[in-house]
Amino acid sequence: MQAIAGKKIILGVTGSIAAYKAVFLTRLLVKAGAEVQVLMTPAAARFVQPLTFATLSKRPVYTDVTAEDAWNNHVELGLWADAMLVAPATANTLAKLANGICDNIIAAVYLSARCPVFVAPAMDVDMWHHPSTQGNISRLKEYGNHLIPVESGELASGLEGEGRLAEPENIVTFLNDFFRRGNALQGQKVMITAGPTYEAIDPVRFIGNRSSGKMGVALAKAVIEQGGEVVLILGPSKLQPKMEGLTLVRVESAQEMYDAALAHFSACQVAIMAAAVADYRPAKAATEKIKKKGENLTLELVKNPDIAATLGQQKSADQTLIGFALETENAEENARGKLARKNLDYIVLNSLRDAGAGFGTDTNKVSIFGADNKVVHFELKTKEAVARDIIATTLTKNK
Repeated sequence: MQAIAGKKIILGVTGSIAAYKAVFLTRLLVKAGAEVQVLMTPAAARFVQPLTFATLSKRPVYTDVTAEDAWNNHVELGLWADAMLVAPATANTLAKLANGICDNIIAAVYLSARCPVFVAPAMDVDMWHHPSTQGNISRLKEYGNHLIPVESGELASGLEGEGRLAEPENIVTFLNDFFRRGNALQGQKVMITAGPTYEAIDPVRFIGNRSSGKMGVALAKAVIEQGGEVVLILGPSKLQPKMEGLTLVRVESAQEMYDAALAHFSACQVAIMAAAVADYRPAKAATEKIKKKGENLTLELVKNPDIAATLGQQKSADQTLIGFALETENAEENARGKLARKNLDYIVLNSLRDAGAGFGTDTNKVSIFGADNKVVHFELKTKEAVARDIIATTLTKNK
C-alpha cells in the first residue's frame, strides 16, 4: 500500500507546456489511492482542458478564485488538504507564491494552506538559473515548503539543461517518501532550546551573542514534519514561529532557559540543545543604568548552570539527548569531549571557520558525532535541510 493512499492532495497546474505531464500525474495519484483536487490557472487551461482533469480526478476543477463556486473554497481547501502540490510551477508562479501575490486560485489556496506544500518547477534552463528564480526558491524553502528538484534534459526551447519538470513517477515517489517518513516521530514529544540568552548588566545593557534561533526553529519544523510535538524554548530572537504541534516558551536569560528546560524535560522523549547559552553572567545586575565613569569598568562574572550537562545527569534510558558544539579550534576533539562529559547521545558540531556556517546565516555545515564513536559529515546546506539531516541521523534512522 502506498503512503499517499487516502491522502487529500491539491494539485495546482500552472501555465507551462509541461502541464501535459500533470495529466499523467493526476492519473498516478488517483491510482495510488489519493483524493485529488485540481486547481488551474487560466494560462494552464489553454494548454490542457479542465475537463481532462475533472474526468481523471472525478472532482470539479477550479480555475477562477472569483467564481461563485470557488470564492469560499480557497479557505476550505486549505484546511481540507493533507498536501498541496504545484506541478508544474512556472517562474511566474514561484514569484507569486514567494512574495504573497494572490491573484489566482492556486495562490489563494496556497496562502490558506495549513498542510505541507510541494513545488515542482518547470521552465527553461536560463530562467531556472536566473538569480531571481533561485531567490524565490530559497524564500519558499525558508517558509518550510518542499522543493521537488527539476530534472535535466532536452527542453521545449530545444536547449539542453536543468529545468524539466520531474517525471510524474518521480513526483509520486517523492510524496510517498515524505508521507512514509512523516509518521516516524508520531507520539514523540521533543524539547528544543534555541537562540541566544541575554544576561543583564543593567536595565539597558546585556551580555549576549549573535545567535538568531534559525537552526532551532528549523529543527522544530523538521520534527513536526515527522509527526512529533515540539516544546521550543526560545531565547531573545526576532523569529515568531507558529506551527501546529508547537508549544513556544519565551525566555531571556540562561537561568530562565535552565528553569524551563528542567520543567519540560521529564515529559519529553527527546531534548535537542541548539541554543547558544551564555556561559557566564554578571554577578549582580545593576537596577539603574550604569553611568560612564573613568576609563575602565570591571564586571564580575559568575558561571551559568550547564543545561545540557544537568539534563545528561537526569536523563533516563528511554530519553535521547542531543547537544550542539560551535567551535573555532580543535573542533572535533572539543565536540567529542563535550559528548562524553555531558552524557549526550549525539553532538552536532559546526565551526565558525566554515564559510556559511554559524550564527545569523541561512545555511550551516555540520558533523554529527554519536556516543558509539560514529561520525557523519555533511556539506553546506540550508538550515532547513540540515535540520532534516539531524533528525534523520539521530531520531528516525531506524524507524
